[in-house]
Amino acid sequence: MGDEAAPTHDWSGTAPVRWTTTAPRERVWSVIEDGWTYAAWVVGASRVRSVDESWPAEGTQLHHSVGVWPLVRDDRTSVVEVDPAQMRIVLRARVRPFGTQLVEIEVSSQPGGTMVTMREDASGGLAALVPRPVRQAGLIIRNREALRRLCLLAERETHVEEV
Repeated sequence: MGDEAAPTHDWSGTAPVRWTTTAPRERVWSVIEDGWTYAAWVVGASRVRSVDESWPAEGTQLHHSVGVWPLVRDDRTSVVEVDPAQMRIVLRARVRPFGTQLVEIEVSSQPGGTMVTMREDASGGLAALVPRPVRQAGLIIRNREALRRLCLLAERETHVEEV
């Protein structure tokens, strides 16, 4: 479990991606807390195979697959830090053979809705060898789509609750 240790990652060179939604803050956070929704909003994840019962407590894991059939690889994501009161989580996603990624997600209220902010960067493996500006350019596009999907799920659930 050595790769689940608290990160000492420098977020200063990462590009935050922000998405605004009309869904309440609590609703967005509930989608994040439901590990079974992971493949529905995380770009590249194709399925969730199992989720630790106490997800998203620190140290818990969800086991997922990445890729498109027949090129699917099984891997896992673990919770490195979580602060439910502040609605902030840091995940370590393993994507072998490329390495590991640290992902920080924060959910905050704003007038008329909720803002979700995501930062991501390589924390080890082959991906960390790519110059940061190059890898950040790709991550901005990927994370913009991930936040769009996350917020659509939250908005869908909000709509269902209102009916």
